[in-house]
Amino acid sequence: MSEQLTNEQINEAGHLTIGGVDADELATKYQTPLAVYDVAKIRDQIRRFKSVFEQNHVDYAVCYASKAFATVAMYQVVDQEDAHIDVVSGGELYTAIRAGFPMSRVSFHGNNKSLEELKMAVENHVGVIVLDNFHEIELLDQVLRVHDASVSVMLRITPGVSAHTHEYISTGQEDSKFGFDLKSGQADEALQEVLANDRMNMLGIHAHIGSQIFELKGFQMAAQKLVEIAASWQNQYHYQPEVINVGGGFGIRYTKDDHPLAPEDFVDAIVKTIKQSATDHDLEMPAVWIEPGRSIAGPAGYSLYTIGSRKDVPGLTSYVTVDGGMGDNIRPALYQAEYEAVLVDKPNATPTETVHIAGKYCESGDILIDQQPLPASKPGDVLAVLDTGAYGYSMASNYNRNPRPAVVFVENGQSQLVVERESFADLTHLDRSYQVK
Repeated sequence: MSEQLTNEQINEAGHLTIGGVDADELATKYQTPLAVYDVAKIRDQIRRFKSVFEQNHVDYAVCYASKAFATVAMYQVVDQEDAHIDVVSGGELYTAIRAGFPMSRVSFHGNNKSLEELKMAVENHVGVIVLDNFHEIELLDQVLRVHDASVSVMLRITPGVSAHTHEYISTGQEDSKFGFDLKSGQADEALQEVLANDRMNMLGIHAHIGSQIFELKGFQMAAQKLVEIAASWQNQYHYQPEVINVGGGFGIRYTKDDHPLAPEDFVDAIVKTIKQSATDHDLEMPAVWIEPGRSIAGPAGYSLYTIGSRKDVPGLTSYVTVDGGMGDNIRPALYQAEYEAVLVDKPNATPTETVHIAGKYCESGDILIDQQPLPASKPGDVLAVLDTGAYGYSMASNYNRNPRPAVVFVENGQSQLVVERESFADLTHLDRSYQVK
C-alpha cells in the first residue's frame, strides 16, 4: 500500500475507497478515465488554514486559487466553507457566476486581462482586482469611467525572492512576466497612479513566489519584504496597506520522496513573520490573505484508469498502458511531475515488478509514471493515480481528439457526477464545414 493511503481507505474487500465509496464501483458506474474528488479532504484543508489564522488572532482570507481546479461544484464547496476564490480569466469568473459564488469574495488575477474581462469583473462587482502592469491600470480606469464605478485593487509585486521550485512555476523573481518590479521603481510608480485615481481603492499588496515549495525560508523572506514595502510606502506616501497577500505555492506530497511541511505550518510561519515585522516597523497589523490551490485540491483528487495493453521487451522495463494520459494529466510531460499509483482492487498487495505507466496518446513522452512498483496486473484492472486533484483536469485537452473525462465528487459514502464526460459529438460541435468558393 502506498504510504499516502490510510487503513481507513481500504474496505473489507481489500479495495481502495474514496470518500467511503469503493473505487472499483466508481470506475464501473462512471467509466474511466475518471477524476474523483474526496470532498471531505477539500473541506478539511480549508478549515485547517482558517484555524491557523484564528489561533494567531489576525484578520484573514483563505482564497482558493481556482486555476488548480475550477468547476461549478468546486466553487460551491469553497462557498460552503465561507472561503474566497481567485480567478485568472473570464472563463473562471463566468464559472463562479454560474456557481452563485458571492462576487465580494472573488479576486481577479492575471498578467494580461483584456478590456472585456475587466468589464465583466466591474459589471459583476468583483471584490478585488489584482493589477499586474501599467496597461491594466489604464484599461481599468477606462472601464470604471464608462461604468461610473469604483473597485478595490491590489498591486502584484515581484519581491525578488526565488523559491526552490521548477523554473516554469517560479514567479517571485525579478525576471518574471508577473507583477510590478521593485528595484526599478515600477511598484512605487504604480502605487502613485492608483492612489491618484479616486475610482480605485488601494486595498493592499500581493506577491506569489512559486508553486510546490517545500522550504519556509522563501515564504518568510517574501513576507518580510512585503512588510518592508508597506513601511516604505507609509513613510513616503502616507499609505499603509490594509491587506498583505502572500499568495500560495505550499508544497504537497506526491511520492515517498516528497517531505513537505503540512500546508498550514507554512501559513503559521508566514503570519508570525508578518506580525513580528509589522511590530519592528511600527505598523498596524494588516489582514493576511493566502491563495492556496494545489494544497486544497491536490490531495483530494484521484485519477482512475483502466489498464489495456502491455509491452514487454527482455532486459527493459515493461510498459503498462492505461486509457488516459497526457490529455487528462499533462504535468508529467510538461515538467516531469511524479506520482504514485495503486491497483484499486489490491492496494495492499506486495509489488512484483516495476513498470512504466504509459498513456494512450501518440507521444513518446506520454508517460504518467516512469517507475511504478505494482503487483501483477492484467487488462481490465483499474489503476488509481493518487493526489491528482490539482492541474490535472484543469489543464486537460482534447489532444488526438480524445474526450475529457468525467468528474465525480464523493462525500459521506455518496457519489455525484459534477462534470459530464465529453462525447465524440462534443469534440466536433464547434467545427464548421469548409466550402470551396
